[in-house]
Amino acid sequence: MSKHDLENRLDAIESELAIQRLVTEYAHAFDSHDEALLRSIWHEGAVLALGEAFGHFEGIDAIVASAHQNWSQMPHMHHWMANTLIDLKGDRATAKVAVDCLVIHVEMGPTQISGLYHDRLERRNGRWAFVERRFELHYLTPLQHWKPVAGSEVAGA
Repeated sequence: MSKHDLENRLDAIESELAIQRLVTEYAHAFDSHDEALLRSIWHEGAVLALGEAFGHFEGIDAIVASAHQNWSQMPHMHHWMANTLIDLKGDRATAKVAVDCLVIHVEMGPTQISGLYHDRLERRNGRWAFVERRFELHYLTPLQHWKPVAGSEVAGA
């Protein structure tokens, strides 16, 4: 194998790891209300298309404003991202990522949200970031009679 081939393989591995980290950072940013982290994962002009249930947002400031709106309605979020499929094409990539998100909604109470993210990402100036994240809602289900009995987020803890 040539040095060029090895460099290409290493670049692909590093790119996949960087993209997987972005997926994880998205979840952590929303779950921990971390605005700085949320801002850092997008390229300028990015789009977050969450569908009819949650809205469509263009630009980093609009995406962050949408997060604040979501945090006011769902102050507790726990995202689980899984089954990430990444396709690399040079400095561009697409990904599909399954998500289950348990939230405490101010009106609906405990609610399970599940679906699939369809992502477009680009590497600009050596940095991978989202340019579009589109959410396909599979279900939004209020969880009747769901009540945690232990943990840091139990009411009154």
